[in-house]
Amino acid sequence: MNEKPRQSLTPPDGQKKVLLHSCCAPCSGEVMEAMIASGIDYTIFFYTPNIHPEREYLLRKDENIRFADKHGVPFVDADYDKDDWFARAKGMEWEPERGVRCTMCFDMRFERTALYAHEHDFPVMTSSLGISRWKNMAQINECGQRAVSPYDGLSYWDFNWRKGGGSARMIEISKQERFYQQEYCGCAYSLRDTNAHRRSQGRPAIELGKLYYGTNDDAS
Repeated sequence: MNEKPRQSLTPPDGQKKVLLHSCCAPCSGEVMEAMIASGIDYTIFFYTPNIHPEREYLLRKDENIRFADKHGVPFVDADYDKDDWFARAKGMEWEPERGVRCTMCFDMRFERTALYAHEHDFPVMTSSLGISRWKNMAQINECGQRAVSPYDGLSYWDFNWRKGGGSARMIEISKQERFYQQEYCGCAYSLRDTNAHRRSQGRPAIELGKLYYGTNDDAS
């Protein structure tokens, strides 16, 4: 755990019970650490049916479970609804990153998270997705607010997890824990486009399960 002084975090309405939608261990590490330091009672909800192929999905999930177990944090392993995800993405296959396909993806994942929060009496939900500099935070927050809107008494916590050195601490934790270092956002179309870019730069295609933070010179 980080021993530096931390800002004490307070979820919406002073609540202390939070459902954390987690996308992966590297993005969640700092969010988890920050909430533990603030005495927040939280549970991880892992729902990422966008991750492709299944081997990549399992690599990311297992790393997240490992870190949750280390800190005694409850972990909810939700369904891998990849067929539903591909059905929803139909017609959006060539949309750019941060476009309407990503909005659909966030909506799908947050809708399921909000439903679980509602059914299990969580007053607040949030997500680790926004800590990544590759993501559009406004887009994520809009999807989060939309997901909780059908449920009275459920709030989306749109805290900026990047601020106060959060992004840098995310990398520090990833290196300390030697988390698996994913090289693309996660979906089949992100993998396709990332490999196309790599080929244009004369670089080899992504090798799943190869890179780990703290064990490679370029891990950052």
